[in-house]
Amino acid sequence: MKVTFCHPNPLPVLKYGGSERILFWHMKELARQGHKVVLIGHPNSDVAPHGIELIPMQEDSWQSQIPNDTDIVHMFTNTEVDGFPTLITIQGNGKPGEVFSKNTVFLTKKHASIHGSDVYVYNALDFDEYPWSKPTQPKSWDNFLFMAKGSWKVKNLKHCIKACKSSKKHLHIGGGKAILPSKYMHSYGMVGGDEKLSIMNKCDALLWPVRWHEPFGIAVIEAMALGLAVIASPYGSLPELVTKETGLIVKNYAELKEAVSQDQRFDAEQIRRYVEDNFAITKLTQSYIELYKKVIAGDKLNAKNPSWNQPFESEHLLDF
Repeated sequence: MKVTFCHPNPLPVLKYGGSERILFWHMKELARQGHKVVLIGHPNSDVAPHGIELIPMQEDSWQSQIPNDTDIVHMFTNTEVDGFPTLITIQGNGKPGEVFSKNTVFLTKKHASIHGSDVYVYNALDFDEYPWSKPTQPKSWDNFLFMAKGSWKVKNLKHCIKACKSSKKHLHIGGGKAILPSKYMHSYGMVGGDEKLSIMNKCDALLWPVRWHEPFGIAVIEAMALGLAVIASPYGSLPELVTKETGLIVKNYAELKEAVSQDQRFDAEQIRRYVEDNFAITKLTQSYIELYKKVIAGDKLNAKNPSWNQPFESEHLLDF
C-alpha cells in the first residue's frame, strides 16, 4: 500500500507538538511494516532515515505533487483531496457549522459522538521514546505535573496552581508560566525531548482538570507511560482513558484539592502496562490500515457528514 501524507512543518518535531508526533510515529510504523510512505512536507524534515520518501512541499500547489500511484491520502486537517481516496483524522474539536468529510476519523468514542460519528482510533505512543523502569519505592505524592499550553483557559492551569499552593504541594508546569511566584511553583515553558522526560520523572501524578470536551489529551498517556497516575475532570475523552487503576476523575475544584492534598497510592508498573496494552503505535497503525482498506474500496466510514453537535462553541468553559 502506498500512503501519502501532507504536513507543512518540519518532522519530527523537537519540542512540543502532540498531533505532529502521532503523525510521524504512524508514518514510521507504516514504513516499518513494509508500506510505501510519502510525505509532502517541509524540506527540513528528516524522515528519509525511517524509510519515508520526502517531497518538498510547494504550498500553493501541493495537491499536484501527490504521486499518481498513491493508494490513499491521509490528511490531519479537514481537507478533501481531489482524485484520490482520502481519509481525514481530526485531532481537535470542530466549530459550530463546520462540516467534515464522511471519511473522517476521530480520537475517542466521545470525540466521535459529539461530532455525530462513531468512527475513532485512539492516539498512541512510540514507547521507544518513553523509556521506563520500575521505581524502587512508591511515589511521594508531593510533586504534580501540568503539561499543556498554560494560557489556554480550557486546560485549567488556574485551578492546578490553586490546589497545589493551598495543599503545599509542588507543581511542575511544562507549557506555561505560574502567574505568581511561589516556592511550590516550577515553570519550564514549552519543553520537549529529554528535558520533558526529566521533568515528568520528577512527578507523582499529572493534573488534567480540563474544562472542555478534551478530544484526547496526549499528555495523559505520556504521563501513564512513565508510571504516573492522572487526576482528570469528567469531560470529553477522559473517562475513557483514566481508569480506577490509573487515576482519579474529579468533578470540581473541591475534589481536585482533596485528591492533591491526600496521599493516593497507585501501582506505577500497572499503569505502564495499561498504556502499553491500549495505546501502542502498532495498534493505532493497524487500526488505520483496516480503515484505509475500506476507503480504497469506495466505502464511506460515516453514513453522513460529521459536524460539531453541541449547543456551544468547543472552548466554552464547562463547570468545574
